[in-house]
Order: sequence, then structure tokens, then C-alpha cells
Amino acid sequence: MREESEFLDQFDPYFSRINKELDKILDSKVSLIEEVGSYSLLGEGKRLRPLFFILSCQLCNYHESDVYPLSTVFECLHAASLLHDDVLDNASIRRGRSSVNKIWGNSAAVLVGDFLFSKSSRMALEKRHIEFLKVIADTAIRMTEGQMLELVNAHNWNITRREYLGIITSKTADLVSAACASGGIVAGANKSDIQSLKNFGLNMGIAFQIVDDVFDYTSTVEKAGKPIGNDLKEGKITLPLIYTFAYLEKGERDRLENLFKNGKASDKDYFRIIEFVQDNGAINKCRKDAQDYANLAETQLSPFPDSPIKESLLKLNQFIVNRSY
Repeated sequence: MREESEFLDQFDPYFSRINKELDKILDSKVSLIEEVGSYSLLGEGKRLRPLFFILSCQLCNYHESDVYPLSTVFECLHAASLLHDDVLDNASIRRGRSSVNKIWGNSAAVLVGDFLFSKSSRMALEKRHIEFLKVIADTAIRMTEGQMLELVNAHNWNITRREYLGIITSKTADLVSAACASGGIVAGANKSDIQSLKNFGLNMGIAFQIVDDVFDYTSTVEKAGKPIGNDLKEGKITLPLIYTFAYLEKGERDRLENLFKNGKASDKDYFRIIEFVQDNGAINKCRKDAQDYANLAETQLSPFPDSPIKESLLKLNQFIVNRSY
């Protein structure tokens, strides 16, 4: 974990300027918005989405100072989605500490999420770039659709791998894709390069979420920032569990499905499923899937000439797959 933190240290100059811009956008006449917004937006996030936007701008030879305020659009969208997600899931922990809804209640969490969504739209509007605005609006729509699909499929033990990928693409990967593509858009890159960046971010984002879902069965609360097995308790059937179902005997699967769907599963039942996931090769299969998507993402940058910026994007792509938190 220390090596991973040291890897990200090289981007500290970027993160420092991003955080300064994030601090500016929390200005509000309502002190509670500033308090809750600061807690949620300026917490322990990695700032990877704004970083991808800035590096994508630079990859396309755009180095103007407005990339930093514009980068906050993607962190605001991300933070807003997490606030809403925690309310939907009734989550009590986010990034290793009490969630906003746990401290201030669901209403405050939803309203501050709405505030951040609105701020992201305002920041995008100030650029006065129609294509950039359209990407942000379309991405917000798809993220909401992804959250709804996840809600619809809660406790759906028959969900397919394809349906799962559809959910994480809308809910997570599309925002990473938008950050990268928008870098090309703001830089005035040609359509082919913008599409390459879009595809790069999309595949990297899918890899990111698969790895995140693996952590729910393998990590610790200190590393993952949330209780282990939390996805399962919330009824989220993710890829490690989808792969595991194929190894469960029908009688055992039916028994467990009935317990979980009816809220009668005990801690022993949760631990039993976690053990199933850890012991049947599902984790390695998920890791391979994530690596395959990362490899596909890497190929999308081949049209761009070699440079330190390109190298940074490629290293971040591999970091996402190999990280432990």
C-alpha cells in the first residue's frame, strides 16, 4: 500500500491545484452546504478523474490554466453520485469514515449531492463549449440510469455478467470515459483522437470498478474504506459473486438466495458466501477480466506519440488494476 501511495506522490502538484479549485467551488450562502460539501468533496478521494482530464488535455497539447477549474466538474459529479449512492444503500461508512448521511441525515446528503451536480453544470457552462456541455449532461444521465439499474437488480441472483457490465459502465466507467474524452474536446483534438481517449477511459473505468468489487470480498475495512461484504448486504450482485454462483450446488444456492432476499441471512451466512468467493477461483477470474480491460485501454493510446504524459496515463491504467485499495 505504501508503494502505491508513493506512486501517486508524483502527481501531487496536480492534486494540490485540483484541491485548491475544489475549495473555491464550495462557496455558498448556506453554511451547512459548505460544511457538508467540504466533508464530502475534500475528504480522502484520489482525484483520479480530474487528473485523467488534465492529462488528456496535455496529451493533446493543451496546457492552459483553465484545465484545473474545469477538472473539478468530474470530481463534483463523482462526489454527488457517492452521496446519493450512500443514501440509496443506507451506508454508514465512506472512505473509511462516517458517511454524510450517517452524520447529517439523508436529506442533507441528497441536497448537497444536488448542489454538487449543479456546480458541475455551472462549471461546464462557463467554458461555453457545446460539445463539452453535452458530454457532461449525457454522462450525468447515464450515471443516474446506472444507479437505477443497480437498484432494479438488487438481490437479483440471476443477473448476468453482461447486465453487470452494463451497470458498472453507466455508473462508473462512463464518467472516467467522459473525463478523458473531454480532455480531447477542450484541447480541440480531432474526432479520432477524442474517440481514442473516450475508449481508453471507458475500458480503464470498467477495470477500476471490477477491482473495486473484488475488494468487497478480499480487502479490509481500513483499506477498502467500507465494511467488507457490504455490497452483498446491500443486495448488490457483483462479478465475484456472479462467477461464484456457477460453483454452488443448486440446493445451497436456493437456500442462501432465499435467506438473503428475505433479510434472514445471519453473519455466518455472509461469511460462508465470502469464503465461497475466495475459494473457487472467482477472484482470479475477476482480476484477469480487469487486466484484460486495462490492456484494451492501453491499445487505445497507440495513436498518440510517446511522451511523459502518455507514459503517466499508461502507468495510471496499470495502477488501477494492481492497486490494493
